[in-house]
Amino acid sequence: MTSADFQLPEPLAKRRIVVAMSGGVDSSVVAALAAASGAETIGVTLQLYDHGEAVGRAGSCCAGRDIRDARAVCDRLGIAHYVFDHASSFRETVIDDFADEYLAGRTPIPCVKCNMGPKFTDLFALARDLGADCLATGHYVRRVEGPQGAELHRAADPARDQSYFLFATTQAQLDFLRFPLGGMPKPRVRELAAELGLGVAGKPDSQDICFVPDGDYASLVKKLRPEAETSGAIVDESGRKLGEHKGLIHFTVGQRRGLEIGGAPEPYYVLRLDAATRAVVVGPKRALAVRAARIDGVNWLGGEYDGLMTVKVRSLAKPVPARFADGRVVFETPEYGVAPGQAAVLYAEDRVLGGGWIQETERAELATA
Repeated sequence: MTSADFQLPEPLAKRRIVVAMSGGVDSSVVAALAAASGAETIGVTLQLYDHGEAVGRAGSCCAGRDIRDARAVCDRLGIAHYVFDHASSFRETVIDDFADEYLAGRTPIPCVKCNMGPKFTDLFALARDLGADCLATGHYVRRVEGPQGAELHRAADPARDQSYFLFATTQAQLDFLRFPLGGMPKPRVRELAAELGLGVAGKPDSQDICFVPDGDYASLVKKLRPEAETSGAIVDESGRKLGEHKGLIHFTVGQRRGLEIGGAPEPYYVLRLDAATRAVVVGPKRALAVRAARIDGVNWLGGEYDGLMTVKVRSLAKPVPARFADGRVVFETPEYGVAPGQAAVLYAEDRVLGGGWIQETERAELATA
């Protein structure tokens, strides 16, 4: 079996590792690696929600079936497993925020908000209460001991890297956290699960936002905020009405499909969403080009750093060269699909320097006019 470095002082037999267990294959393998290290290992699952079909759906997270899977893995490994109900906290800090962001015409990233709240803040406190020496998770990122302390780095497998979603991790949290899968490819993790006879070895990865297992974000937002279904106008940048829409929740910046506007000399894209007037503002693709973005809520892990950096403005986007100063990210070349509500995450090669939430964008066209 593959060993893992939990970056704890020897002997590990005198250490206690708490593992955040979602019921998936990744966190299950982390629990197995922790138990194999000789450290006392405790599995902890936060019950974050329990509604409708999500309870029995494979590939969700932290609901009915997944809690049972996590418990079964702990039984197999012979370690303790605890479940803590944090549904109300999750509803307030993640689900309600998700709905409100859509109402405001922004593009929310609930996975970051979950990591900032229930998954790290709440679990961090629970692990401390349990006397743990560290909290280990199944995230695909690397924790590297640098000259100034712990650093957050991209995963070795770029296809699995989750560093974008962890930019808000604080230094205090990073000192306590461990990510033993960061140096492994996903196929090896599944092999380990199969070798250990874990029932989750073939369990599918979660594809959608966990509390929207069918991928229908608009229906959830309508259920929570009925006013979200308010119709409005589709207009061009001059304010000329081109059509009607059935609610801002059906659109995001950069979207082309679903506008149902014909007769234009070139395709229209969503440029911005005006929550005050309920208008969807559209224009040609070149009008999406952004030269800079103002961000707030900045979390900085880079210490004193003034070297070359890159930035990602979407989880699947390619990092692009940029500069950061005075709360603004300035792209070396125009970037597309940059939307308020998204995160801008800054890197120095593989190291995460920090990031923040995009509040406003500055168009490249206007800046060069």
